[in-house]
Formats: sequence, C-alpha cells, structure tokens
Amino acid sequence: MPSDMTWKQAIEKVLSESSYPMHYTEITEKILSGKILSTSGATPAATVNAQITTSIKSNPQTSPFIALGRGTYFLRSKVVQAPVSVAGKKTMPPARAVNQSSEAIRAFGMFWRREMVDWKNKPNIWGMQGLTAKPVDLSGQCGIYLLYDGREVIYVGRTDDQGLGQRLFQQHVGRLATRWDRFSWFGFLPVNQDGSLGKMESTVSSESLISAFEAVLIEAVEPRQNRKRGDDFGALEFIQAPDEIFEKKKARKMAISALVGD
Repeated sequence: MPSDMTWKQAIEKVLSESSYPMHYTEITEKILSGKILSTSGATPAATVNAQITTSIKSNPQTSPFIALGRGTYFLRSKVVQAPVSVAGKKTMPPARAVNQSSEAIRAFGMFWRREMVDWKNKPNIWGMQGLTAKPVDLSGQCGIYLLYDGREVIYVGRTDDQGLGQRLFQQHVGRLATRWDRFSWFGFLPVNQDGSLGKMESTVSSESLISAFEAVLIEAVEPRQNRKRGDDFGALEFIQAPDEIFEKKKARKMAISALVGD
C-alpha cells in the first residue's frame, strides 16, 4: 500500500471493500490489521471517527460517508436512497453527523489478566487500541469495574477520585485477594490522542445512560439470549498491554531461577 495514504483514503478503501455498514472501531481494526496504515497514536479509532464526522459536518451533501446509526457508517455511493426534492431539484438527503461526545461510557476493557499488572500502591494499568497503537496508562480512569473468578463475576465496584489502578490495588491486597484472576472496566473519561485522559462530560442524556448501563450488563454477564452488546454503545475498547517494568522483572526472575537450577 502507498505509504502516503491518508486516513480518509484508508477509510474509503475499507468501506469500499465492505458489503455492510461498519462501526468506526471495526473500520480502524481493518485499517491496522490490513496494514493499510500504521500509527503511533494512542487512539486510532478516535482519529477514524473524527475523520468521518468532520467530513460529514463540513460537506453534508457531498461527503463520501453517511451515518446509518451511532458510530456506524457506510459510503454514500453504496447506500440506496430515494432522492429528495428541494426547490425543484433532486438531491440526496444529507448525511447525519453523530455526536459521540455525549456517550456516558467512553472507554472499556474486558477480561484483563491480573497477572499482567505490576502491583504496587499506584499501579499502571496499560492498554492499547490495537497492536500497533501507543500504549496508554488507564490507571486514572473512573467508572465501574468487575472482578472475575474464571468467568464468574464475583464483585462489582466503582472508582472515582481514587482512579482504577489504586482501587484495583486495594482489591489485590484486600479480602478478595485470593478470589479473582481477571477484571473488566468501563471508564467515564475519554482518552486523548496523546494518551492522556480527558474530563468527564458534564451533561449526558438519559438515553445515553440507559444504553451505556444496558451495554455494561450485557458485556459483564453475557446473557445467552443477548446476541450483541447494548444499542448505541460507542465506547472505545482497549486491549490489555503488559507493563514493561513487570516484564523485565519477570525475565530477571526467570534468568536467576535458571542459573540457580544449573
């Protein structure tokens, strides 16, 4: 692929090869996994969403993209639409720009492994949006977290001014210390392109709150009759990234153990 391809061109390529509308997180995954583009940014999905929504807002009649749901887009040329008469002229209906800033849950991670964290009083909780994205320290997130024993939810908690990292550390040394091996989290703070955490939205609609908490329950409990996560759940999912310091400590212990064994 040409190294000078822009994000917009990469998005158009992915959508042109798709037979169905796609959520911007899925578009991002296709771009990165297909090596159409690489990035050192922390939030490539947010970049993709911004590229699309900016195009729609700037050129509602001619943008190549069209919104077909919250966070879900397709190419205008691939959508069959009836023309609308405006002042005697037939035009296509304008694309809808969808505001993602009103989401209650802004980022989340599912079934992260306890053993991949370097546990200390204020541990770093590392995650990233894709294998080529910049790792982000999410220890300052506030929101809701769940602890698992295998796949069973054994505890649901919240974290606000303490931050996710410190609250999980308390669970690491507290009464549930021997009971859990994985955790999931749902954060209210947006993640900026440079990896820093933004501020919580001051106003969130009741519709967004209902959708968000429905999605949290579906993701956490995984009821067999729910085929998909809650409607309009536009939060960015992060995969767990190992703590580099922890990995170095583990490698050093293995080396020492090998020497002692010899």
